[in-house]
Amino acid sequence: MFLRPGTLDEALQTLSQTRATILSGGTDLFPAITDGQLRGLVLDISALSELKGLHVTPGHICIGARTTWSELLAASLPRGFDGLRAAAREIGSVQIQNQATVAGNICNASPAADGVAALLALDAEITLTSHGTARNLPLADFVQGNRKTARRPDELLTSIRIPRRWENAASSFLKLGARRYLVISIVMVAANLLVGPDGRIQEAAICVGSCSPKAIRLSKLERDLVGLAVGPDAFQFLRAGHFSPLSPIDDMRATASYRREAAQTLVRRVLLECASKVG
Repeated sequence: MFLRPGTLDEALQTLSQTRATILSGGTDLFPAITDGQLRGLVLDISALSELKGLHVTPGHICIGARTTWSELLAASLPRGFDGLRAAAREIGSVQIQNQATVAGNICNASPAADGVAALLALDAEITLTSHGTARNLPLADFVQGNRKTARRPDELLTSIRIPRRWENAASSFLKLGARRYLVISIVMVAANLLVGPDGRIQEAAICVGSCSPKAIRLSKLERDLVGLAVGPDAFQFLRAGHFSPLSPIDDMRATASYRREAAQTLVRRVLLECASKVG
C-alpha cells in the first residue's frame, strides 16, 4: 500500500497506528531495493510542506527535514556553515542534490554519509515527532551505527537544529574518494574552529567519517586544540593517539591502514584550511 498524506498530522496519525517505510526524496530508498519492489506500507512524505525550509530562533538555525541539499546550498547561511555547504556539494550529482533531503541522508545512517559528518561537527541535534509528542536528540546519539538509528517506528525526523554559537566559526570539509566527482567517500573530515579576538582557539569540533561504523568526533584532539594560537605551525603536534577512536575497515575502496593514514592527512589539511579563514 502507498500513502501520501497532505499534512504532518495525517502522517503521524498513520505512524501511530501501523509501521511504514518512510519515503522522502527516495535517492537512498529506491537504489536499496534489490528485487524491484517495496513491501508493506510506504508512507510518502514528499507533500509535507511543513517540513521544508530554514528558520532561525534565538538559539538555533533550524533545517526542515524535507529540505533538499540544493535548497540548503541556495540558502543564505553564515560562514560557520561553509563545511556543511561543501559537504552538500559532494552528495551525488546535482540531480541527486535536487531530490535528496537532509533528513534522508541522516536516517539512512551510512558511515560514508557526507552530510552527517558535517552536521556532527556543528553539534547538530534532531527533532523526532510522533502523534502528540516530540523529543530532541543529539545527532551523535541518533545515529547508532551502520544503518542504525534511534528513531522509533511511530516517529518522523522533522527538523535539524544547529546551535548559533557556530555561526562565525572557521569551517571546512574535505573528502577523499577514488575519483573527483560522484564517489563514495574513502575518508571525509569536517571541522569548525571558534577563534577569539586574541587569535586563540576557543572551541574546536572535528568529525571523521568512513573510518568507523558511524562518523565520530575526535574529542581528545578537540580539547588539545583549545588555547592554541592559530597559525601555519599550530597543528604540527597531531599524533596517532588523537586518532585512536577510529576503527577503519578493509573494503573494496581502501584498506584500513590507508584510511587511518588518510584521515590524519585530511584532518591536518582541514585545520589548515580553517586557519586560513580566520581574521
